[in-house]
Amino acid sequence: MDRSNSECGPGADSDRSGREVAPGLYLVATPIGNARDITLRALDLLAGADVLAAEDTRSLRRLLEIHGVALNGRPCIAYHDHNGAKARPKLMAALEQGRSVVYCSEAGTPLVSDPGFDLVRAATEAGHPVTTAPGPAAAIAGLTLSGLPSDRFLFAGFLPQAKGARDKTLAEIAPVPATLILYESPRRLGATLAAAARIMGETRPAVVARELTKRFEEVRRDSLGALAAHYDEAAAKGEVVLLIGRGDSPKVSEEEIDRALTEALRDMSVRDAADAVSSRFGVSRRPVYQRAMALEREGGGDDDD
Repeated sequence: MDRSNSECGPGADSDRSGREVAPGLYLVATPIGNARDITLRALDLLAGADVLAAEDTRSLRRLLEIHGVALNGRPCIAYHDHNGAKARPKLMAALEQGRSVVYCSEAGTPLVSDPGFDLVRAATEAGHPVTTAPGPAAAIAGLTLSGLPSDRFLFAGFLPQAKGARDKTLAEIAPVPATLILYESPRRLGATLAAAARIMGETRPAVVARELTKRFEEVRRDSLGALAAHYDEAAAKGEVVLLIGRGDSPKVSEEEIDRALTEALRDMSVRDAADAVSSRFGVSRRPVYQRAMALEREGGGDDDD
């Protein structure tokens, strides 16, 4: 099929009157709640692409119905964490055939806490055009409403579920001089806030943004300690974005680090001592680990790491 005159290629404008979409992979952002938060270009691509793929095809089909976009017999392929190895070859085959493929996350922007990474990597490595139709993202929506500094931010995604791994991650990101953005399930929100208050300090400013763009949208701004206390008693519901104010790199002297390491090395391995001390002072682990190895050598002990 000759598509040399297509006007729906990367960066082009189009209407939704049946114009074809140029070959390639299109990453299309979809609304995170309110179905009207969709761009005209996203609708163009959804109406004109040869193949549609989605993290949740049921959500995509509902979105198409709301906006009057017909499938007209086009494939609508599920592509998610559990079937990527099986579904990806189908999408790659469509690209090899010179077809246009649209991929949508369940809600928001593809590749933001979404399984599209392997698909994009495979498509780019094979030399296929890849572009995006940008749109909603819960992380950015939460940041804009938070009132926290937005000139620099770190999106840390979902925290590990295991308590030890969660606390370690919180300690690692605590000193980052940027607003921290996390996704969290409502079931774990209270425990995560309590851990963050313990590790980062109860007075550190934070925001819980819940059900953004939906009917029961809520944005609660307070300290980590106060938010932890609130959600210890009040169960949260729906999708949650947790934002934490920026950290300040602590002023810790080398002598303080050395004293803490020397004490820790009495009954810890080099690795465990470095982890404990870097978390305690909220500093980067790498230089602490290197200093721990040097102290271990100076002390004449064996490095058991």
